[in-house]
Amino acid sequence: MEKDVKLTCADEKVKSEVQDILKQFDRDKQYLITILNEVQEKYGYIPKVAQLEIADYLNVPLAEVYGVITFYSRFSLEPKGKYNISICLGTACFVKGSKELIERAKQKLGIEEGRTTPDGLFSLDATRCVGACGLAPVFTVNNEVYGKATVKKLDEVIDSLKNGDGLNN
Repeated sequence: MEKDVKLTCADEKVKSEVQDILKQFDRDKQYLITILNEVQEKYGYIPKVAQLEIADYLNVPLAEVYGVITFYSRFSLEPKGKYNISICLGTACFVKGSKELIERAKQKLGIEEGRTTPDGLFSLDATRCVGACGLAPVFTVNNEVYGKATVKKLDEVIDSLKNGDGLNN
């Protein structure tokens, strides 16, 4: 771990938990993606302290760990919201209006793509394809698919979630 880094109690907890994950693997960088996946599953993102621990454990530069995280869209550097909204911008969805969906979501939630609302309720991502081109345009909330989506439907879903009504497709 980098020297002169001040850790909070929460960071110390993450450090300890990540070390428990790392013990399951040999110190071989071939396990980097598998380790990152384990950490992502545990926290919903890959905290900085975890990146430092992984780099130290595998004896690779932090830049290499960071490069893998930012290369694969599966990994995130920021915590996701309780409701992760992902809007497909693949060709079929884009042609059928997903650009309007993402613009509306950004406006309604007050965040940009890749960000999470300050209350931690929503995060917003753009994706390139969810494999539901016949239902274009499509958005998902926590992997639940909403097809033939409209701005009105997006508004209804967000409002429902804000009101605590859960997911209703």
